[in-house]
Amino acid sequence: MLAAIILSAGASSRMGKPKALIPYRESTFLEHLIHATRHPRIGWTRVVLGAGAEEIRQQAHLDASLVVVNPDWEQGQLSSLWAGMRSLEDIDTDGIVLCPVDHPLVSASLIAELVEQFYKSQKLIVLPTHKGRRGHPVIFSSVLYGALRAAPVEKGARAVVWAHAGSVLEVPTHEEGAVLNINDPNMLREALGPLE
Repeated sequence: MLAAIILSAGASSRMGKPKALIPYRESTFLEHLIHATRHPRIGWTRVVLGAGAEEIRQQAHLDASLVVVNPDWEQGQLSSLWAGMRSLEDIDTDGIVLCPVDHPLVSASLIAELVEQFYKSQKLIVLPTHKGRRGHPVIFSSVLYGALRAAPVEKGARAVVWAHAGSVLEVPTHEEGAVLNINDPNMLREALGPLE
């Protein structure tokens, strides 16, 4: 079984409010990712919070079992991944599905396809591509947990992808959301149109 780690710890300074709480399809970015990662082969979910943790926890009505608070969130995304991984140390997982909250526009069907390809291919890393560009979410095999823990903070999990280039399976998708990194209001408008 896999575990989903949803990274939502950043300050969202360019957006002006927590990305986790941005409305999307009658829910929010965070709620959408939680629902999209519900899959028979994803047995656990962790939502890593940092800046604005209490506000997000309350407004999203998150079950306490899902929440991991990263006190070192200012050190960057990799520190949040580590926090999520630490919370799973006592659980036997095949790998993790890494979902940054600033790549929220992905479907449950895309995630299901990535999960299927992970088990079918036996590759260590499975990720989507859209028009040749690599995107998210990314599945990392448990074989790479040590490499992820040792990755340089300034490069993050990408360093592990680069170091294991021969073990990467790219899964083409028509979903542009796989490569849309939504960081500010302009990007949000372009991706979703005007919000009420």
